[in-house]
Amino acid sequence: MDCSVVSALCCFTALYLVVCFLCLIFADADLTLTWSCVAGHRPETRLRGLVVWITGASSGIGEELAYQLAKCGSRLILSARRENELNRVKRQCIDDSDLQDEDILVLPLDLLDMTSHEEKSKTAIQCFGHIDVLINNGGRSQRSLCLETSVDVYQALMELNFLGTVSITKQVLPHMTQRRTGSIVTVSSVVGLAGAPLATGYSASKHALQGFFNSLRTELTDYPNILISTVCPGPVQSQIVHNAFTEELDKPLTTAGNQEHKMPTSRCVHLMLVGIANGVKEMWIAQQPFLFFYYAWQYTPTFAWFITNMLGRKRVQNFKAGLDADSAYFTKSKKT
Repeated sequence: MDCSVVSALCCFTALYLVVCFLCLIFADADLTLTWSCVAGHRPETRLRGLVVWITGASSGIGEELAYQLAKCGSRLILSARRENELNRVKRQCIDDSDLQDEDILVLPLDLLDMTSHEEKSKTAIQCFGHIDVLINNGGRSQRSLCLETSVDVYQALMELNFLGTVSITKQVLPHMTQRRTGSIVTVSSVVGLAGAPLATGYSASKHALQGFFNSLRTELTDYPNILISTVCPGPVQSQIVHNAFTEELDKPLTTAGNQEHKMPTSRCVHLMLVGIANGVKEMWIAQQPFLFFYYAWQYTPTFAWFITNMLGRKRVQNFKAGLDADSAYFTKSKKT
């Protein structure tokens, strides 16, 4: 009898490990988020009627967040610098959902103009009476080598990606602690967990976000109904590459490269909403082989350094050859 129990436990353990291994190979999110997709709450039921403020809502992940949240029935506050683009996103949200004009507020916002954040936050709160979810999505990326990059670029990245996000968070957080409920969701990156070449400043700003929100989460243990969640996407089809900083502040990126190999924005956003609906504190979202790197850095950092150095060298070589930095993992170098 005892042998039968032991055998059954061994079989169950082996089966569990096989399932976890298969999930690691075929999944495009960490195991917690993948399980939430299978057996967790649905975004369309948990997020319906909530007031969601999205920064960086004029394009990319922020724009797709607006569309999917509108279909979930969430009321929206859309913020970015370009008001005309926000109005375009608003019209599309209304066309694709049951929301009415009064359910969506267009609120132009410059993350660098931190003196305006208090007034903007008051306007956002007054519009619907409260804010249930703040999604910090605004920011810019980087494509340049450290030796060639001006310190002004590093300062701009930290002020925009880190300090601007912290400033908005500090305006909204007291409102949530007063209500003792709410969610603050911040879009970080895979390079917020592990560095990558050509993104020294961007990676630093995302590491800063990870440290800030991980620390903030521990400060809010007396508020169990306030979710602090960070999202760490790998390569995603987005405008963030087109708007990336280069070695000089006002120098545009010459070529963004082919984005087809990256995760579709719609899939990334769906996984984000599943994570929000299920209270996931940190989300790893990426296709393979990038998702493998998350686990390698978490559990086998020495091996991860070996792989990162090998692929990082290739990334720099392909960047110099004029290829997209991320597609370098899948394409051979060639001269332009």
